[in-house]
Amino acid sequence: MKVFDPKEISTGEFHALMLGAIAPRPIAFASTVDKEGNVNLSPFSFFNCFGSNPPVLIFSPARRVRDNSGKHTLDNVLETGEVVINICNYSIVEQMSLASTEYDKGVNEFTKSGLTPVASTLIGPPRVAEAPAAFECKVLEVKPIGDKGGAANLVICEAVLLHVNENVLGPDGKKIDPFKLDAVARLGGDWYLRANGDCLFELPKPLQSKGMGIDQLPDHIRTSQVLTGNNLARLGNTEAMPTPEELQAYEHEPMLRYMLQTHAQNPQEQERQLHLFAQKLLEEGRVQDAWKVLLLAEPKG
Repeated sequence: MKVFDPKEISTGEFHALMLGAIAPRPIAFASTVDKEGNVNLSPFSFFNCFGSNPPVLIFSPARRVRDNSGKHTLDNVLETGEVVINICNYSIVEQMSLASTEYDKGVNEFTKSGLTPVASTLIGPPRVAEAPAAFECKVLEVKPIGDKGGAANLVICEAVLLHVNENVLGPDGKKIDPFKLDAVARLGGDWYLRANGDCLFELPKPLQSKGMGIDQLPDHIRTSQVLTGNNLARLGNTEAMPTPEELQAYEHEPMLRYMLQTHAQNPQEQERQLHLFAQKLLEEGRVQDAWKVLLLAEPKG
């Protein structure tokens, strides 16, 4: 591992490394107004949610690295204590990027980007009509962390209202469908991520039951030369191994019998092929079948 000490390289160099490593980052597409009512719209990828009761969102309009100047968004939230955090998806990503241009104070980025302002319900700043979701927020606190270029300004907000486009909701109308949302996120440099297609995958959370853990896997599985850490964790997330009766019933599975017979004269290759087969089953979500293959692949003697 190469080591980088932020005290020994420039802020710009460390900033680039940090943003390249901490990715993907969600984007707070923040709309604000100043005390005169001038509208500002700008994206920030130092952003996330931090609680749901009350619902708390935090984003950081950090001081510019190159010249230590501040952002209009920060000035506005300090003046009014309000902000709309719009969610950006792929259909507006280029308009969002255009809005990040450092226009002079008083220039309306809604006009520059061609996005549509819609009046909020509880606060002054407008929301973005094209955004799939938008949080109307009251600012609870602005916490500056330092006064040099690159220093953070944590804008801690309470979401007082959420607008969601019905087109991104799932069948029950209560959850957002990630494929319909088509969200985007920031990586390092000029790179973005589109959260759709093969980028999305489901992973069961170990909340309802206590998995046995990788440490409890049989040795021949835990020390497999084929299975990855992710594969082992999927196995360790189950509460119990299949019973002897289940294993006996599975011995008649055609693919398993074929592999056992084909490699009967080469135990090492037989074990490797069975572990590859189990890995494929795990990737398909067939965890119990993978367990059975792996247990039946245990070396004899």
